Amino acid sequence: MDRLTEMEAFATVVDQGGFTDAAKKMGISKSAVSKHVSSLEARLGARLLNRTTRRVSPTEIGLAYYDRARRVLNDAGEADALVTSMQSAPSGLLRISVATDFGVNLLSPVLGDFLLEYPEITVNMVLNNRYVELISEGFDMAIRVGELEDSTLRARKLTETTKRMVGAPAYFEKFGRPQKIDDLNEHKLLHYSNQAAGNVWKITAPSGEKRQVRTAGWLTVNDGQSLLNAAISGLGIAYLPSFLYSEAMSKGLVEEAIPDLPSETLGIYAVYPPGRFTQPKVRAFIDFLAQTFSEKGPDAW
Repeated sequence: MDRLTEMEAFATVVDQGGFTDAAKKMGISKSAVSKHVSSLEARLGARLLNRTTRRVSPTEIGLAYYDRARRVLNDAGEADALVTSMQSAPSGLLRISVATDFGVNLLSPVLGDFLLEYPEITVNMVLNNRYVELISEGFDMAIRVGELEDSTLRARKLTETTKRMVGAPAYFEKFGRPQKIDDLNEHKLLHYSNQAAGNVWKITAPSGEKRQVRTAGWLTVNDGQSLLNAAISGLGIAYLPSFLYSEAMSKGLVEEAIPDLPSETLGIYAVYPPGRFTQPKVRAFIDFLAQTFSEKGPDAW
């Protein structure tokens, strides 16, 4: 008899708690299920199930075998699904979690090209400024900027962006321009409330030394565009990624606060649930973003 069929019959009996329900689950007769399990026990030379008139349960050996058998069956199922998916076009609903700033400035402008390339995929892009739990909240993937938290999620780096401290010319005329990192303690700082580190700026000094600036800040919000608007209005100095400040800087609305400081580099990542098999719609979108960002180059972000 086929080993996988024997394993499936045994595992299904354990899952369903009996031969009758296992037979219904597999779509075969109860006697066929019993025959597969008996053949498996005979081949292994061990009793895998305790059978009584009221219930069926795995023996100690059976329970150990079940764990391995279930892994084998799951791997076999993933292998079949992989072959099937590779022969068909990516399709279905793709649910994505994206930080509002990134989604509005970078993702929305290229989303149309993706949908035209993959007409069988529909996208639900949720913009928010909080850390979402992908699996429990029903997301297929997320785009995250900056240092990734330790997790079981898989991640692929798409590109990078730079981060600089910026303020309006009017602010520097009124309050002066900081000359060194320590001078920031005397200035009005604008903070992003969703940072894992709180109101702490991690800055690299010209010497390469890593410094931290911790202040209460004059304004704290959970939206980067609002921070940029506050900086343009002359309310203080904001520490922002280039995809937020670059246009305003080119128009002269903001200037770099301490020009001789090295810029901070932030990775932009696609994160998605673990597993050997990545859904075709997820893989297609990640490949599309990686190609799009590569063509534009890191200076675009």
